[in-house]
Amino acid sequence: MERRSFVRSAGIAGVLAAGAAPAVVHAQANVRWRLASSFPKALDTIYGGAEVFAKKVSDMSGGKFQISVHAGGELLPPFGVVDGVQNGTIEMAHTVPYYFFGKDETFAIGAAIPFGMNSRQMTAWMFHGNGMKLMREFYAQYNMVNFPGGNSGAQMAGWFRKEIKTAADMKGLKFRIGGFAGKVLERLGGVPQNIPGGEIYQALEKGTIDAAEWVGPYDDQKLGFYKVAPYYYYPGWWEGGPEIEFFINDKAWNSLSPEYKAIVEAASAYAHVDMQAKYDQRNPEALKQLVAQKVKLMAFPKTLMDAAFKESMALYDELSAKNPNWKKVYADYANFRRDQNLWFRFTEAQFDRYMQAAKL
Repeated sequence: MERRSFVRSAGIAGVLAAGAAPAVVHAQANVRWRLASSFPKALDTIYGGAEVFAKKVSDMSGGKFQISVHAGGELLPPFGVVDGVQNGTIEMAHTVPYYFFGKDETFAIGAAIPFGMNSRQMTAWMFHGNGMKLMREFYAQYNMVNFPGGNSGAQMAGWFRKEIKTAADMKGLKFRIGGFAGKVLERLGGVPQNIPGGEIYQALEKGTIDAAEWVGPYDDQKLGFYKVAPYYYYPGWWEGGPEIEFFINDKAWNSLSPEYKAIVEAASAYAHVDMQAKYDQRNPEALKQLVAQKVKLMAFPKTLMDAAFKESMALYDELSAKNPNWKKVYADYANFRRDQNLWFRFTEAQFDRYMQAAKL
């Protein structure tokens, strides 16, 4: 019997009973996952990236693939989400890889390293360079598959109780700084503090720390740092383009149908672009509001930038000599960064410099 005639006479119920339905019908089973975020709900842009992703997955699957999103501390501690994905306690997480540099410094390359690539360069490396391939090979050691899940763009350097005039002013400074960048701060004489976003304000208010960085004007304003530290420094040389990642347990990932895998890939790419677009839209107005609150915008002195750059490059050489994972990934990263900077030097940088001077 011809297939068309069979379908017409048997009807869809008969087709399903006979097992003759298209493969896609069988593939689209109901799936329920849990996603643990490292961020508090109050940070609607960075935490919201996971919600944007989950909604897209639901929409594209007709509601059959549901992912519940849980803020830091609800299912797991903010810095415990990688362990949760690795051991299969949860199916996936949304976090910044450099939080986990203590496991292996190579995690940091998947997010941002001091004097690394900006957000466009990082996206280019991940999607069209060797970034995704190399990082997935590394993350496989932790039973995880990764997808880019957002970027904030270049960040501010943070909030300080006192003015920073030279590199020497960093000595003894208790500074909340995200993950791997603390290694460079230590080399400058500072004392890094790795504190989750939801706990920073209290530590700064009580004087437990002397300074803190988070993201940029929009998120920083929501967390109220300007109320307890008047100096707002830039640039965040350790986060020129920090990438947030979706980490998925490899067994959970491999259990998905090809159609669901394609949905996850598409939804993560959408969330990745959406996050930076939101930050770029929201940060300018937030910065103007902070300045109206008498915040003192300050540029880091060049002597500090030069000292930090020198120590960063020395650190990378040391890590390449002792950590094979780092050496393999960083060599490719550094080559890509060099070529990208050459290109941006003649295009983006010159155009941006002119437009900013024009003060339109």
